[in-house]
Amino acid sequence: MTDKKLDQILKQALAPEIDEREIRVLKRRQGKMKKFSKIGRPAAAAIAAAVIGIGGLGYVNPVLAAKIPLIGKIFEKVEDNVTYFGDYADKGTVLTNEDQAGNLDTSDYSVSDKGITLTASEIYCDGYSIFLTVNIEAEGADFTHIPEHYTGVNAADNRTAAGFYIDGTWSVAGNSSEQLQNTFEGEVIDSHTFAGMLKVNLGEKASGSGELSLNVNGLGYDDDRMLDSEEISASHWTDGNWHIVLPFEVNETDVKTIEVGEKNGSIELNNVVISPYQVIVHTTTPGKQRELTDDRREKLLSKDPDMTDAEMLEILGWSYEPCQTIIFNQDGEMLYSDSEMAGRAGFAVQRKEIETLHIFIFDNLDDWQQMESEGMNSSAADRAVIAKEILVD
Repeated sequence: MTDKKLDQILKQALAPEIDEREIRVLKRRQGKMKKFSKIGRPAAAAIAAAVIGIGGLGYVNPVLAAKIPLIGKIFEKVEDNVTYFGDYADKGTVLTNEDQAGNLDTSDYSVSDKGITLTASEIYCDGYSIFLTVNIEAEGADFTHIPEHYTGVNAADNRTAAGFYIDGTWSVAGNSSEQLQNTFEGEVIDSHTFAGMLKVNLGEKASGSGELSLNVNGLGYDDDRMLDSEEISASHWTDGNWHIVLPFEVNETDVKTIEVGEKNGSIELNNVVISPYQVIVHTTTPGKQRELTDDRREKLLSKDPDMTDAEMLEILGWSYEPCQTIIFNQDGEMLYSDSEMAGRAGFAVQRKEIETLHIFIFDNLDDWQQMESEGMNSSAADRAVIAKEILVD
């Protein structure tokens, strides 16, 4: 077992809250998927209600879809509903175009294996993450039963996207490979066509130009007709080899880094990055000793049933744990929390005005949950380890 795999298992197994239904899903996923797509904590508590079938929600007749150029315009197609939604016009670089007959102007960014064709469409990088759009085609598939999930802070936002699982690795500029952690989020176009976006978080800030190398070895999707069955997860899964190298240019337009340096004990708010589609909070967090309790052993085994006690103890030794961070803008609107790991918390802007940020960092999950439920004026604010107001404009 590699250190990278151990780290991935640790991040999943020790998540602050794991819904019981989610645990059952994860157990049934064993053998079909190596990784469960991470979802934001605000959505996790309502995951059972957030999975909805797409029947009647807008996929079109395959014959009609073939007459509508899609590749090269996927940002435009999905940008209103994916988690990191926003206006991508004039931001991304078009890699591949399509004419009315469905012909591509280049085959450099299109790869096929096992009857599935993966075509990269557009790419955008703000220096901290790469946003890539893709088109997935499989002639023998029926994508019309891929369920959708909520991508807004609240279900009332009425924003949903379909998800397509991906397994494999990525690397930039010859650095060591990283595991793909997210799903493609997007829209089912017809029974055999899916258009979506993938977000990859860079370990180090990028500048200038570079190349993203994707090594995809598995693609799959859930089926809303099987949500209550024993084989819910990636019931349509294909192992294969889709390798593609994509050039990108860092676009620093409207990207701002604000140094903070606010410290309380062993926790420090280092800086905040604001880009058109995300806010990133960089922190320094303490290391904590973890014990191999029966509960943790069970959770770890649910991710990898072959893990030994020695391996569990290895990953449960010293580990840097994330804090719990929550952000509001000047209007008291909470930003969608997509992911948080030690040192970095990511939030989707989702077209909200960002003039002032109110950042609260907790070392107690219950306090974070109270504030997430009650809003910026919650009494939990007084228990934040760090509470900082940052003027952006």
